[in-house]
Amino acid sequence: MKNLLPKLWVFIAAVLFLPLLNAAEYEPYYAWNPESYGRSPQCMDIPEDLRLCFNVGYNQMLLPNLLEHETIAEVKQQAGSWVPLVHKACHPGTQVFLCSLFAPVCLERPTYPCRWLCEAVRDGCTPIMQSFGFPWPEMLNCDKFPEGDDVCIAMNNTNSDNMDKSLGVCPPCDNEMNSDAILEHMCGSEFAIKTKIMEVKIENLDRKITLQTKRKHVMLGTLKKQDLKKLVLYLKNGADCPCQQLENLKSTYLIMGRGVGTQYILTGIHKWDKSSKEFKKALKKLKSHKCPTYEAVFK
Repeated sequence: MKNLLPKLWVFIAAVLFLPLLNAAEYEPYYAWNPESYGRSPQCMDIPEDLRLCFNVGYNQMLLPNLLEHETIAEVKQQAGSWVPLVHKACHPGTQVFLCSLFAPVCLERPTYPCRWLCEAVRDGCTPIMQSFGFPWPEMLNCDKFPEGDDVCIAMNNTNSDNMDKSLGVCPPCDNEMNSDAILEHMCGSEFAIKTKIMEVKIENLDRKITLQTKRKHVMLGTLKKQDLKKLVLYLKNGADCPCQQLENLKSTYLIMGRGVGTQYILTGIHKWDKSSKEFKKALKKLKSHKCPTYEAVFK
């Protein structure tokens, strides 16, 4: 293989990911065959605009990657959808797990994440993904990854063992008044409206949110105007987690959501605060902002 990572970086990557066995004993777990793409595997620098993995701890990645993305443009488009999940800090190994697939470190043979790491990230992050209407995708089915007795990418699990399992604030309600955070919520949504809340009720494990009649759409997306008039939102699995916005029915909010099955779920709620420079910046950038294609990733 040409252009392999220098030995120093191989050593650093090996220490970072704690491979479990000597690579000489390793047999590829997947039938990964980049030659089928008509090109040899290449090592390339991780570009700065690959936000998911630029600071993961090594400088170069293998392409095609282990998710069969053939070009760096495709990697950036698909990986961008996962950046918000890393920001949610649902598990300390989320970035390592994802980058081992999207931007695999350049070694002699492809090395997949350990099954236990996949399961730990899945168990920590699935509740947050579900709150935004996304299931854990089949392409990351943990049964596909090698057991711990095979060489695989791991990490020190001390932090994950002692990690607080509680979600804290409801994920759509984190209300960070930052333009990038607001746009990330917007990109995970199908529509956004300006309105007030009339009533909030607990319904099973969810919260049912009834809006006031006066509603102004900021982004309609797939939502039809006739649906906007009778729109009711649900905060999925939100019966017990804190959401300060839903306790203050006097304020006007930027409310974001998306359709999941027969329901519309709340994906983000920010106070409509035109005195905030970050809020105004987000609204201005919304007109030209290009979102990652979430639906292409979370299948």
